[in-house]
Amino acid sequence: MLLFAFTGIVRAQNIVKSLERYVPGQGKVTIHQDPRIEALLGTEYVATGEQTILKSPGYRVQVYAGNNSRTARNEATNMASKVKEYFPDLKTYAFFTSPRWLCRVGDFRSIEEADAMMRKLRATGVFKEVSIVKDQINIPL
Repeated sequence: MLLFAFTGIVRAQNIVKSLERYVPGQGKVTIHQDPRIEALLGTEYVATGEQTILKSPGYRVQVYAGNNSRTARNEATNMASKVKEYFPDLKTYAFFTSPRWLCRVGDFRSIEEADAMMRKLRATGVFKEVSIVKDQINIPL
C-alpha cells in the first residue's frame, strides 16, 4: 500500500511542475507547497554561489570505472576530458567512491534521455563500456 502512495506522490509532483510552467497567452500558475513534500521525494535545493541547484534522483551515463590506484584517478580525469572534447556542453563528474574511481556524465531526469546520450557516446567509437546508472543529479534553477 505504501508503494502505491509513494508512486502517487511522484506523479503528483510531476503534475505540479507541469502546471507551474508559464505558457504565453495562458497565464501562469504558482503553487505554494510545504518543502517537506519535496524532502519526501529525495529532492533538495543547494545554493552554490550565484546559482541554485535542485538535487534530485535521476540518471547518469557511466563511462569509466577503475580501481583504487593513482592511474585509475588519471584515467577517470582523462575520460572526463575526452567526453568534453566530443560533447562540450555535457557535465562530467570524475570522483572516487570506495573502492574505485568513476567517471559519469550528464544529469538526466529520465532513463530515455540517458539512453539517447549513451548511444551517442558509443557512436563515437571512443567510449565502449558505457552504462546507465541511477544517481543524484543536479538540475540548475
